[in-house]
Amino acid sequence: MLGSQTRISSSNEIKFDFVLFSAISLLVIIGLTAIYSSTLNHPTAGGNFAKQLFWVVGSFIIFFITFFLHSRTFHYLAIPAYLFSLVLLVAVMFMGKTVYGAKSWLDLGPVGFQPSEFAKIGTILLLASYLGREKTNLDNLGDKLVALAIGFVPVALILLEPDMGTSLVFLFIITVMLYWKGLSLFLIFFFISPLFSVLSFMFGYYVFGTVLIIILLVLISFKKGILISSFVFVMNVGAGFFFDFFYKALKPHQQKRIDSFLDPYADPLGAGYNAIQAKVAIGSGGFLGKGFLNGNQTQLQYIPEQWTDFIFCVIGEEFGFIGSVITISLFLIIFLRLLKLASSIRERNEFASMIVVGIFALLFVHFIINIGMTVGIMPVIGVPLPFVSYGGSSLLVNVFLMGIVVNIYRNKK
Repeated sequence: MLGSQTRISSSNEIKFDFVLFSAISLLVIIGLTAIYSSTLNHPTAGGNFAKQLFWVVGSFIIFFITFFLHSRTFHYLAIPAYLFSLVLLVAVMFMGKTVYGAKSWLDLGPVGFQPSEFAKIGTILLLASYLGREKTNLDNLGDKLVALAIGFVPVALILLEPDMGTSLVFLFIITVMLYWKGLSLFLIFFFISPLFSVLSFMFGYYVFGTVLIIILLVLISFKKGILISSFVFVMNVGAGFFFDFFYKALKPHQQKRIDSFLDPYADPLGAGYNAIQAKVAIGSGGFLGKGFLNGNQTQLQYIPEQWTDFIFCVIGEEFGFIGSVITISLFLIIFLRLLKLASSIRERNEFASMIVVGIFALLFVHFIINIGMTVGIMPVIGVPLPFVSYGGSSLLVNVFLMGIVVNIYRNKK
């Protein structure tokens, strides 16, 4: 009798991933610290810390509400959330506010937000719902086209803003979720290899030729036959030489970002300014950093709006190598927890597993792009650092998604 009571009580225990929650909370605290430091002496952004603190409180309230929702709620939310996000993406083209060359913001009274942030929720949920069905088979052309349509409709609308950085984020999410469902590596390679060809062409013919050799070796390893392999290889060669057309189709501010990435010192006071100052800030931090509120680059406002996309510079300058490693380690903990959870529930609940993988892809690509552009190995494309950068809609969406993750963790058995 006692044994049965013990089993009943243990089965009713609320499962909570304290490791994941602790990592998220520490990143939010690091972000608040960096936002406070970077806005303290700023003439117009002095109130940003209080605003972010308000969003932090609101986000964590939503986090715990989401944690206690019924597990079927996310099934029911998938279609309405996706359709509502498409409505917002259409609305922003007519009523949106242009920021940094992209009409990507909507204002509701005193509150401004980016519809593309909320589109991430709808796209991940609906794509997970479709791919999580037992009868969905990506070997079937129809199922493949439906899955791609779900992902690419919001991408097309975001490209019309135009917001290239967010579009790349969506493409990465779609690719990872399709791979998790079972899309062959060859098809993924078929779709993404031209992108590498285009990027390599920016660095000159030697880099482009090296990438083409790597692509050829990969094609040989797939053993798909001479006709298919030749077609893919020729497609990559054409994609590389397509770069000039692609470059001319970009907006002037986007062209400047590419130019400054290739050579920041070509326009050190213009497009390359942020990239140069970011590396100076991180490099000057040394091993232990200059100390809280003591960073010259940060306190003297050398980097415009440092509290947004370049907030990692504050961490690197004021808390040094140690602070940077701690921040990166917290992200790695989150990534590992997400992959472990997605793998453990894959056989029992593919829908939930797909959601977790989609959230992993979202956070991972943001992390890679943001850190990469801060240290100068990727072009500046305006992607914030999750949980750390200033921004209410971004924080709200990311914390809500983590609420879904801990809800799935609670119901994983």
